[in-house]
Amino acid sequence: MKLGNKELEIPIIQGGMGIGVSLGNLAGHVASYGGMGTISTANPGFLEDDFWTNSKEANKRALKREILKAKEISGGKGLIAINAMVATKDYSQAVNTAIEAGADAIISGAGLPLELPALAANSDILLAPIVSSGRGAKTICKVWKKRYKRVPDFVVVEGSGAGGHLGFNKEALEENTTMSLPDIVKDVMSNICEFGSIPVFAGGSIFDSEDIRSVMEAGASGVQIATRFIATEECDASEGFKNVILNGKAEDVVIIKSPVGMPGRALKTPLIEKILKGESVQHKKCADCLIPCRPGDTPYCITTALIEAVKGNYDEGLFFCGSDVGRINKMTTVEALLNQLLGGMIV
Repeated sequence: MKLGNKELEIPIIQGGMGIGVSLGNLAGHVASYGGMGTISTANPGFLEDDFWTNSKEANKRALKREILKAKEISGGKGLIAINAMVATKDYSQAVNTAIEAGADAIISGAGLPLELPALAANSDILLAPIVSSGRGAKTICKVWKKRYKRVPDFVVVEGSGAGGHLGFNKEALEENTTMSLPDIVKDVMSNICEFGSIPVFAGGSIFDSEDIRSVMEAGASGVQIATRFIATEECDASEGFKNVILNGKAEDVVIIKSPVGMPGRALKTPLIEKILKGESVQHKKCADCLIPCRPGDTPYCITTALIEAVKGNYDEGLFFCGSDVGRINKMTTVEALLNQLLGGMIV
């Protein structure tokens, strides 16, 4: 599959998962089989000694290292992307670091990435916004076309079944009244067709080959899958984190309010139970990472909660996950998972 001036061998993007869940090891192994491996730029330097005192430099250093690690593991196959959130204060730095380190693509959401082409000017890196509606996709395409004389190299459509931050109304998510993923794909494609043939990748509740077939029949060129890659040997998260995901049940999944300013899907843990009750969870450290966050007012520090999760701290961690997490019950490998997902499909 042609994406801009680059080639993607299999129609699968491994979704970005932060903090520290999808770094160079997972991304590199996905790419080594011809897919697009994605490194999350959400505080990748969380293990650096100077993270809490100089998070900007710690993140820059770690992100470059993880991209280079992924490229080495991939052996020149597939593509290496970053997932960069518009809502983060290090957004422009992450984009520049990815370009300097030789990443192949920037996938950007948690806000409309209207300035992304300017940040990536004079680079041949692929640019892709994350959207949840045809209206959002059309807005981005119109702005990019008018201001920068270009359109996205591909678009990632995230439906309401995705994990992490979601571009939907919290009530609609809880009441399950959102549009189905295949219908969102059709909506997006009908809204951006005037800008040319832009490949669309569908994500959110993609679990097996039937789900892939469903969205591709709706017009998608491929899929983005995140949560299923957690239960692989190559995932960068700790065994403790993976075990929480493996033990997660459908009834444990809840919608929470995030300091990012969007609702998010996560597993109910003791920390989340406190948050849902409206209790404030005091976190003493602050990495000053989010534009919308007001440390004095926010009920919890999402960075601290995600770091505790990736370490496997069930009581104090925030474990983002997709809606199908209850169907994941055993460990596998990236190779086995990709073979399962693509079994019987002609791509």
